[in-house]
Amino acid sequence: MHRAFFLDAVLREDREAGIIRDGAVSNQPRVVKVLIALLVSMTTGAIVLMTLGNNAPSAGPFCLSSYYRLDPVEKAISSRACQSRDRWLCIEIYFSGTDGGNIEQLAALSGSTEPDNLNCHFVICNGRGGGDGQIQPTETWQEQWSITPGGNWYGSGQTIRICIVADGKAAYPTDCQIKRLEALVEGLFGRFSIQPERVYYPRDCQ
Repeated sequence: MHRAFFLDAVLREDREAGIIRDGAVSNQPRVVKVLIALLVSMTTGAIVLMTLGNNAPSAGPFCLSSYYRLDPVEKAISSRACQSRDRWLCIEIYFSGTDGGNIEQLAALSGSTEPDNLNCHFVICNGRGGGDGQIQPTETWQEQWSITPGGNWYGSGQTIRICIVADGKAAYPTDCQIKRLEALVEGLFGRFSIQPERVYYPRDCQ
């Protein structure tokens, strides 16, 4: 009798172990998907951190409700002119060199009376002149025009320029700007044939 009870217990343990092994095998595809998603997020995050160099984000609370009130990144990326996947191959990120501003104010500071003449494709505001993390697409982006070479920039006609409102010295990017930059870059990766190694950073962060 004791022997029968012992054999029954052994068989029950074997069956339970088999169920556990089968469950572990069935969960493997989901684990792989999670690891791939994590790798993509880490890559995008690393690009943003490299963009900021050794400068820490500016102090201040991050308001999640304000973040979700901002327009979707997809809306900023869309344009009036037709887009083709091979239109853009590079991204250049640079600081405005100011502690605040928006498209109109930055255009005025550059000596232009027309906001449409601002020589970049996107401006990411910091709450001083525009909403914190607000992405403002310029007329240049709406028409899918290339940036005009000049000053200290002579990039390619397939370079997307993103201006972060900050100077990288006293006025650092806010937490919200960082998150929006990360989302914008990731969105551009998905829309165009841009590789992570073709993202260029501010000169004063090198």
